[in-house]
Order: sequence, then structure tokens, then C-alpha cells
Amino acid sequence: MDKKDKPRSPREKYGEELKLRRTVAGLTQEALGEMVVCSPTLISHYESGRRLPSSEDARRIDRALGTDGFFERWLEDLEAKYADHFAGVVELEKLASAIRQFALSLVPGLLQTEDYARALFRSYRPNHTAEELDKEVVIRTERARVLDGPGSPELWTLLDEAVLRRQVGGPEVMARQLHKIADMAEAGRIRLHVLPFGAGAHSLLESLLTMMAFEDGAPVAYVEGLYTGHLMDEPALVSACQTAYDLALSDALSHRESVALVRAAAEEHAHDQQ
Repeated sequence: MDKKDKPRSPREKYGEELKLRRTVAGLTQEALGEMVVCSPTLISHYESGRRLPSSEDARRIDRALGTDGFFERWLEDLEAKYADHFAGVVELEKLASAIRQFALSLVPGLLQTEDYARALFRSYRPNHTAEELDKEVVIRTERARVLDGPGSPELWTLLDEAVLRRQVGGPEVMARQLHKIADMAEAGRIRLHVLPFGAGAHSLLESLLTMMAFEDGAPVAYVEGLYTGHLMDEPALVSACQTAYDLALSDALSHRESVALVRAAAEEHAHDQQ
């Protein structure tokens, strides 16, 4: 499908309307950024649909453009199925041309099997119902569809060896999960590298990290903690994150060695079932 014929997402429509209203008002991205108290880069992300403004920023946009609450009201209709700190990341994944992700202790969401995801959701919900868990799993499965089709982003996955060793959902679930990752790597759907325990300390030891690049915009970086996350577009911070990723990657096993290690770990989990 040609890019111009691709259906626009609600976020993209929001961004296009913002760009139109800004242009009609005779403002540059720099000028609007000054009025909204944010960077021109962030205005660019809003206009491309890569990010949504906060309610406060939307209110300032309305004041700057004289749109009488239009963008703040529309923002309410764009509520996501994801936590506030993560909703923007999901939209960016759909637009990214390349994704570089590092996982410290858990399999990244884009690669999780349904059983692995369900075990995770069950672990941090003290009171859960089967319906709630099913809903969460469906949402995560739908998110992974960004990897399907010819327009999917180029995906590099860097895993700490701890990801392979921590049994989530039991040995059978873990074995299937790791075989899935190895299958995707061998099929060329992902580039896979593992940071073995033998590498010792490395530059990403304190946090997971996702880097995203775009054909028509500046790159972004995302880090996450318990019930919180931080999406960065400030060039110096993004560059620092990229350097940290590159340093960790330089300590990792090769793609071939990584696939072999993931297969071996899967077989060890499978053996634990017996």
C-alpha cells in the first residue's frame, strides 16, 4: 500500500488538523512551541501523530490558536487502552521505521506469547478475573501486529540473559516463549542479541530501553519503571541512550550465538517439565 493511501489514524488526523490551524494562524512550529512552552520538535511530533499533547499543552494550543477548547476536547476522544505513560509509545511503534529494544528481566511485550503475557498480568493483579486477564492479553496480542506485513519496522532485540532464565508461567510456557523468539530470529523477523551473565556490568544494567527511528522525524527513546515510563525526544538524551545501547550491544553475543543460547535455554526449561 502506498504511504499516501494508508488510512490515517485518529492521532494522525489530530496532528494534521493542528498543523492546518497553525499554518492558518501564520505560526511556525518554533513560534507555537514558545507559546505552548515546549520544543519545536515536540510540536512536530504532535503534528505527525507520533505523540499527543497533555491536557495542559492542548489547552495552551487552544489559547495560542484561538480554537476555543477544540484540541483539548478532541483529546478526550483519543484515550488509549494503555497506561498514560505508555500510550504514546504504542502509537510511535506503528509509525517507526526501526525499533531497537533492550529487556532486562522480561520478554518485551511485542514478542510475548499469550500464555507468557497472561502469567505476567496475573502476577501483578492481586484480585483478577479471567475476563480481565483475557482482555489484557488481547490488547497485547493486537499490539504485536505492528510486526506483521511488509511495512513492519526493522526490529532489533537485545536481551539480558536474565530474561532467558526467569521462569514466567512455568517451564512449559517459558520453553514455548523462547522457541518463539528463536523462530522469529531464524526467520529474519528480528535481529537477536543476548548479553550473557559473563559480560558482567553493562551500560543498560539499570533499565529497559526502547529506541525508535522514523523516516520523517527525529528519533525518540523510552525507558520504564514500575507504573511509570519516560518518553524522550530531547536530542542530547536520545543520543546518550543510543550510545548506551550501542555499548551494551558491543558486549553481546552474535546473532547466531544468541539464537543458539535461546534455543538451549528453551530446552532446559522443557527438560524441567519432565
